[in-house]
Amino acid sequence: MHKMLEEDQALLKNALVNNQPPPAERQQEKPKVEEQKEPEKPKKSSKLFPQSPLFKEWGTNLSEEEQKEAQTLFQLYGYNVFLSDRLPLDRALPDTREKGCLTKTYPKDLPNIGVVLIYLNEALSILKRAIRSIVNRTPKHLLKEIIMVDDNSSNGGTLKDSLKLSWNQQTPGWIYMRHNEQQGLASARASGWRAATADVVAILDAHIEVHETLLTQIKKDRTVITSPVFDRVNFDDLSVIPYLPSSHAFDWALWCMYESFYPEYYDIYFIFFQEPLVMGIIVADRKFLGEIGVLDEGMKVYGGENVELGIRVWTCGGSIEVVPCAKIAHIERHHKPYMPDLSTAMKRNALRVAEVWMDEYKHNVNLAWNIPFKDHGIDIGDVSERKKLRERLKCKPFKWYLENVYPKLDPLDNLLGYGGMKNLDAEGDMKCIDQGPQPGHTTFMLCAISAKSCYYFWDFCDLRFSAIGRNTAHFSH
Repeated sequence: MHKMLEEDQALLKNALVNNQPPPAERQQEKPKVEEQKEPEKPKKSSKLFPQSPLFKEWGTNLSEEEQKEAQTLFQLYGYNVFLSDRLPLDRALPDTREKGCLTKTYPKDLPNIGVVLIYLNEALSILKRAIRSIVNRTPKHLLKEIIMVDDNSSNGGTLKDSLKLSWNQQTPGWIYMRHNEQQGLASARASGWRAATADVVAILDAHIEVHETLLTQIKKDRTVITSPVFDRVNFDDLSVIPYLPSSHAFDWALWCMYESFYPEYYDIYFIFFQEPLVMGIIVADRKFLGEIGVLDEGMKVYGGENVELGIRVWTCGGSIEVVPCAKIAHIERHHKPYMPDLSTAMKRNALRVAEVWMDEYKHNVNLAWNIPFKDHGIDIGDVSERKKLRERLKCKPFKWYLENVYPKLDPLDNLLGYGGMKNLDAEGDMKCIDQGPQPGHTTFMLCAISAKSCYYFWDFCDLRFSAIGRNTAHFSH
């Protein structure tokens, strides 16, 4: 027994020296408490597409699989379908109108309206959201029909079936049309107009969300075509960026742009301001639009058709007005589905508009596109019927349009010359003058290219020249 006690004391002494617990028979061992481990943070996915415009400011929390899906859809549609598919169809839009618009009242006996949505390769969620916004924000007694015009989308059959399933008895009449081949914006809009039966027709892009009716001015005057104020919907995060009311205008290449109204407009704000053209949203008396020729279906693919309509409306007895309290949120696509480079179709359509409507100013379009006046080799199609329409409607000359509707557009009536120019007397390194890398920048260069491809223009204030000798020209800025 004495020996056992000595062994226990030795063990206890050893435990104390080494900071260990005493033997179990002398002291109850405390239960071990496991250390709390911090939960592992999810690994941040690497950016798979750092150069993609979609991921410049959006998508930082997406997994790699989600990034791949979002990028594939973006390349196909030009906007964020991945996000659109996850947003409610009836999402609330910020009301970006001026406060005075909220207290405006409208007559109850307005004409009924048929809405035409034209599209090419739109995402299903975008189409459904456009339809929902139209139905929810248009009085039921005014909305007669919605007409869908598919300009031969690659996913057309699937879209039709899916849209049918989403339709119900509470929505207005629905008409679905599909072109057998892609015909372009003008023909798609004209197809929708032909199918419409309502008093007023509104022809819209399908990637929009609407705010308010545009019918009041048309009730007062059936020859007025109205246009809303656009707010921009970002292609990446689909947020709405408010735009101030402004005029829809164009340059000599017929590219559309915004121009500020005159200062007095912003003091009064609620007046309906006239503008040179419609940017792409057309709201018009259906019969009047037919009387003046609807749209020029000889225009191909995309571009110029709204300028043509604007000139025709103004010179042939109508007018165009911006409705400041009517806003439409419009997705600004990063790239359009028609073709990678729209300039070829745009150039061709611009020359067609010029030939029919611009009289002695038509060559300004050639100048803007940097192509010769004659023998440019671009087929603009048969314009004989459009010229007959102009004669039949007894339309005013284009000069009247410039002076009374769009005086801000420089008529370029002080041009002194146009064409390729080179110094024929210079031996060896012959030099010519050509447009530089920046607009408005003129530079001399070696004429290693054909003179036929070296075109430019100048006016009296920009570049003056005087002939020196038979084959040379002296230039001074």
